[in-house]
Amino acid sequence: MKRLLILFIFFFSYTTYSQTAEEFYDSGYEKYENKDYEGAIADFTKTIELKPNPDAYYYRGNSKDDLKDYYGAIKDFTKVIKLDPDYVKAYNNRGIAKYNLKDHYGAIKDFTKAIKLDPNNAMAYSNRGNAKTPLKDYEGALADYNKAIELDPNYAMAYANRGFLKNFLKDINGAIEDSTKAIELDPDNANIYVIRATIRGRLLDQKGALADFSKAIELDPNYAGAYFSRGYVKYFFLKDERGACEDWKIAESMGFTQGKESVAIFCN
Repeated sequence: MKRLLILFIFFFSYTTYSQTAEEFYDSGYEKYENKDYEGAIADFTKTIELKPNPDAYYYRGNSKDDLKDYYGAIKDFTKVIKLDPDYVKAYNNRGIAKYNLKDHYGAIKDFTKAIKLDPNNAMAYSNRGNAKTPLKDYEGALADYNKAIELDPNYAMAYANRGFLKNFLKDINGAIEDSTKAIELDPDNANIYVIRATIRGRLLDQKGALADFSKAIELDPNYAGAYFSRGYVKYFFLKDERGACEDWKIAESMGFTQGKESVAIFCN
C-alpha cells in the first residue's frame, strides 16, 4: 500500500508539472503575440525549466530577437535544432539573427539548410537574397528573389527586396515597379514605403519620397529612420529647414544617432 501511495504521488506530481508547463507556454505565447517580449521570455523560461521542448525555445528565441538580443536568440534557435534537426523555422530565424549581426556567410548557410528541408520556402529564398546582397553576389540575390516570387506571387517583401536591389543596380523603373507592387500586396508595411521613398529620391521625385516617408511614419510613429530620412528630404531638397529640424529632433529623441548629429550641425 505504501509503495502504491508513493507511485500515485509521483504520477500526480508529474501530471501537475506537465500541465503547469503547458500553462506557462500558453501564457508566453499570448504575451509574444501581444509584443510583451520580456514577459514572454519569462514564461517560456518557466516552460523550459519544467518541460523543455523545441517550441518553447523557438518562441523564446523569437522574443529575444525582437528585443535585439541576437546572440541570445541564436543560442535558443541552436537549442531548437539540437532537439529537432528538421525544424525549418529555427534555421530561418537563426539565419536572420546572424544577418543582423552581419554574419552573412553564416546566415546564408542557415537559409540554405532551411531551403534544403523545405524547397518551397519562399521566405528562406528571400532572406538568402538579403544575405547575398552585402557580399556583392547580386546575381545570386536576384535569382533568390525571383525564386521567392515564383513560389509565392503574393509575397510583398520579396518584391520590396528585389526592388531595393534593382535600385542599387540602377534599374530604377524596375525598382519602382517592384516596390509599388509590394505596397499593393501589403499596404500597411512601413518598411516598404521607406524603400519606395528611397527609390523615388534617386529619381529626384522628392515630393513622392516625402509622401512615402510620411506614410511610413503614419503606419509606424516610432520609425526613427523614417523621420530622419524625411528630414533629409525637407532640408536638402524642399528647403523646409524648420520641418527638417522637427523631424531630426524626433529621431534624436528616439535614440537615432544620425538625427542627433543632424540637429547639432544644421539646427543651431
